Amino acid sequence: MLKKILMSVLLICGMLAVTGCGEQAADGPRKEGDYQKIKLVMSVNGTNIATDTKVAMKFAELVEQESGGNITVDVFPNDQLAGGNASKGIEMIADGAVDLAAYAAGVMAVMDEHLLIATIPWTFNNYQEAREIIDTTGGEYYKKILAQQGMTFLASAHNGFRQITNGKHPVLKPEDVAGLKIRVPGGEVYFKFWRAFGADPVAMSWSEAFTAIQQGTIDGQENGFSVTNSAKVNEIQQYMTVWNYTYENYLFVANTKIFDSLEPKTQELIRAKAKEACEWGRDLVENDEENLRKKFEQGGMEVIVLSPEQLKPFQDKVQGVRQELMEKYGDEACRAFRMK
Repeated sequence: MLKKILMSVLLICGMLAVTGCGEQAADGPRKEGDYQKIKLVMSVNGTNIATDTKVAMKFAELVEQESGGNITVDVFPNDQLAGGNASKGIEMIADGAVDLAAYAAGVMAVMDEHLLIATIPWTFNNYQEAREIIDTTGGEYYKKILAQQGMTFLASAHNGFRQITNGKHPVLKPEDVAGLKIRVPGGEVYFKFWRAFGADPVAMSWSEAFTAIQQGTIDGQENGFSVTNSAKVNEIQQYMTVWNYTYENYLFVANTKIFDSLEPKTQELIRAKAKEACEWGRDLVENDEENLRKKFEQGGMEVIVLSPEQLKPFQDKVQGVRQELMEKYGDEACRAFRMK
């Protein structure tokens, strides 16, 4: 075990030595108006084809292009720098071991549970509503909470509305959820929600979920179309129910000390390109969902889209949970996300 841990530490150190964290690149003659030369490290939790990784890669491309190659961003998917552990990855961005990161709000809630506010069941009716609120009052709330953790909030991208997949049976009514072991990212919202239906929520790192499904440790998971596809869960699960039960987003952040040490012009560029990349990612998720649904069905998965009438018993079942969580997170959070 000691040998394994030592090898992991050496691997991480080797990666960071190659890339650097906020590392100044070798300076040649600098022309007036040029961006500073710097290499930045960014960590994301998703696979190579997951939305958070795509957004991060788009961001890196935009930054390098706009800066004339002076600013580069090395993106590490799958929480490589944290040995695949998302919680450790979040510690690394908070501590400044990496410069930039993108994590789902539900995952980042290990730092402060108030980051779960937008995941309260059926908060948003559609993607446009989510965009509008998060880009205004909701984003200001994220900014405040993340600043207390040593992070600077830059932008937000869709992870998507979360659905449910499982390998046991179709989910058409609340009783169908009872007894299912469902992987969740952790956090009070998820535990209370699933337990209200009599399910058994199991918190685990997303990198472990595919194997857990294969081995029967869990029965299913509750990510949206994009994440389900990128992790190929649709290839090992038979049933998906589309119910948009909660919205999840990626929070694009920088370590505040590192970010504040950058030249103002560099800071402005990073903010602008983070927002541009996240807008690109939002469009990608929204446009891809119908295509992914068809792909899943063609691959043999049964995809059930609940009607408003079918959905109502599920919503009624968790009204008490919703009210309890709104009271807990408080008026400030609820006002920021326009919850009633």
